[in-house]
Amino acid sequence: MASFTLHGIAVSQGIAIGRAHLLTPAVMDVKHYLLAEDQVEAEVVRLIAAFDIVRRELKKIRAELPKDAPPEMAAFIDVHELILSDAMLLDDPVATIRRHNYNAEWALVKHIETLSAQFDEIEDLYLRERKADIEQVGERILKALTGSAMSLALTPEEEVAAGRLIVVAHDISPADMMQFRDDAFDGFVTDLGGQNSHTAIVARSMNIPAAIGMHNASRLIRQDDVLIIDSIAGVVIVNPTPLLLTQYRARRDQLLQRRQKLERLKSTPAITQDGVEISLLANIERPKDSLVALEAGADGVGLFRSEFLFLGREGGLEKLPGEDEQFEAYRQTVVAMRGRPVTIRTLDVGADKPLDSEHAVLNPALGLRAIRYCLGEPQLFLTQLRAILRASAYGPVKLLVPMMAHAFEIDQTLAMIEQAKEQLRVRGLAFDVRIPVGAMIEIPAAALALPMFIKRLDFLSIGTNDLIQYTLAIDRVDSQVAYLYDALHPAILYLLSSVIAQANGAGIPVSVCGEMAGDIKMTRLLLGMGLKEFSMHPAQLLLVKNEILQSSSKALVLKVKKILDATEPDKIAASMAAL
Repeated sequence: MASFTLHGIAVSQGIAIGRAHLLTPAVMDVKHYLLAEDQVEAEVVRLIAAFDIVRRELKKIRAELPKDAPPEMAAFIDVHELILSDAMLLDDPVATIRRHNYNAEWALVKHIETLSAQFDEIEDLYLRERKADIEQVGERILKALTGSAMSLALTPEEEVAAGRLIVVAHDISPADMMQFRDDAFDGFVTDLGGQNSHTAIVARSMNIPAAIGMHNASRLIRQDDVLIIDSIAGVVIVNPTPLLLTQYRARRDQLLQRRQKLERLKSTPAITQDGVEISLLANIERPKDSLVALEAGADGVGLFRSEFLFLGREGGLEKLPGEDEQFEAYRQTVVAMRGRPVTIRTLDVGADKPLDSEHAVLNPALGLRAIRYCLGEPQLFLTQLRAILRASAYGPVKLLVPMMAHAFEIDQTLAMIEQAKEQLRVRGLAFDVRIPVGAMIEIPAAALALPMFIKRLDFLSIGTNDLIQYTLAIDRVDSQVAYLYDALHPAILYLLSSVIAQANGAGIPVSVCGEMAGDIKMTRLLLGMGLKEFSMHPAQLLLVKNEILQSSSKALVLKVKKILDATEPDKIAASMAAL
């Protein structure tokens, strides 16, 4: 068997070795036939029954999620349940069956194809990628109709014969991934997917070796081919030579040993070799994520993305979470963190996170998002501010505001916080009167006009994802320009070092909460710039801590200065390698 290599998108850290198990999608390969008149209503009943089967399947999967399942999993399954409950998904195929006498599979596929085509017309990449959710739900219904299965379904004897498995598919839904988790399943390869697809998010959260966006992998790879997934490089090697196999097995064993050693660092303080204490914080999205943060040894929550309480609630502002619902979510998080600080970011919708389909706009990255949206919806903003303030009575809370660039935005926000405080005083409710208020530095204008932020606020948090996007004028979720996304561009390095230096000089706390904070290739660079607070996904925390424990901040300062003085990519890369 010939050996060849496929290149895709690297979304997680790890190496998997096993045999290919191909999942053949059922969606487009269905029978097409016309029904006799006396068969039509029975066919409608058969379709409704398939919907009911899938509804029960999803509820069962959600109920049986293991305690260590990544928090994103429940949210993704909720999305699929929401799609399934949309009356149009059932009503249109039923109407087609009755009008044209199509069989149920044909009617359903026709409707899914129509919906998919409509999603293809959407300009926003994040929304366009949600087409996969519609197709995954449609495939589940088809499997229920045809009685086919999309699971590994191996006997113990077959598992032994086949060895560890690597799932290869056109696409994999989050619910299916959870079903595969307890089988002989070491990694997965998909044709579809991008850095921000559900598949990528789950892969990172579960620390599963994965290679996505491989285009024709499911056609080129055959059942039982031996595969190596190098998810660090985004590479899949098909039928590797014995020498390659030996080399990758050694690398995989080294990675496993390293992870086991890292577990011993959970209770070790993050202190550099020259005695500088570093705070390692967690980025979370829901109250239950705080348990994952504690388990990883986080010093607190550096970013609670509150928008995940709001997303996916169609029906306008009246359907959004009210003050009490928000307060309870924030309170649970604060209590769970046992006295460690919790930084709650106010609503950041827009860009790749539209509040609902009605709020999707043509150019969302530069449109009405984050604080711009909140200041335009003062009652919604005041409701959230009151909820956050009430939670501050239960432990240390910091209030973080995204996407500010103008002095008037800061002043209006501070005035609204004071208004929310006064409303709580009138109601006799407790809150921290001195709650720290900070800003996300993610727009170049904010980084370049930092003194007006330092003068007015208590702390800063650098959102590197958006800062890079806006500085380099690229949409970071657009695969056509993804190659231009460069954290080591001289302009980015200048802005980062300038913000950190100015904040440190003014004695105001500053953290990095973007992807750079959890990237161990950037840890020494940020330390050399003077950063003392890192906030990241809990899964990345121990890796970063290990880098910190082996570093000397003072020794890194001169090396980082050399990087900052360089302007050519090759010189920057060489200096980075010498850190």
